[in-house]
Amino acid sequence: MLNGTDLYALDIHGASFAKACGGPCTEGCVTLARIGDDAWALGDSKQPDARPLRFTTEELDAAGIDPARFGLHV
Repeated sequence: MLNGTDLYALDIHGASFAKACGGPCTEGCVTLARIGDDAWALGDSKQPDARPLRFTTEELDAAGIDPARFGLHV
């Protein structure tokens, strides 16, 4: 399993972020990209220059974040 150091060592340049919205998305949305076999980057479309947070699949699941809502597969 990857740890926090491993996750932040992964190169996310060129990662394709998808949006998931609970409403009209006029104020921005959470974005998610798969960055490895068991690694994800979670961003904020309102702050595109902010460094995305990184999570394992297990951590996303524990937080109740389902990649399927973003059109992504585990």
